[in-house]
Amino acid sequence: MYGNPQRRSATEVQDLRREGGRWLKEQREAAGLSQRQLAAKVGADYYTFISQLETGRGRIPPDRYRDWARALEVPERTFVRELMRFYDPITYEILFNEE
Repeated sequence: MYGNPQRRSATEVQDLRREGGRWLKEQREAAGLSQRQLAAKVGADYYTFISQLETGRGRIPPDRYRDWARALEVPERTFVRELMRFYDPITYEILFNEE
């Protein structure tokens, strides 16, 4: 099993997740949605899942990225690129940082 794909400490990973959570919250608020409304739009069983993501506990499953992008009214590519900054920073750096 590939347990630590980013080779980062648990603290670094948690910091990135919290930063990603803040970004998600900003997008939700910009879309004018409550946590309950967003949960309904993305098919989450519980609105507390949104709260968990916004505080950096957990991550959005990749098979749900399109649903989230639509719900937050963010272009899909932009949404995935931004999430990659927080969920997969090494790949993000390879793909998007200028050399």
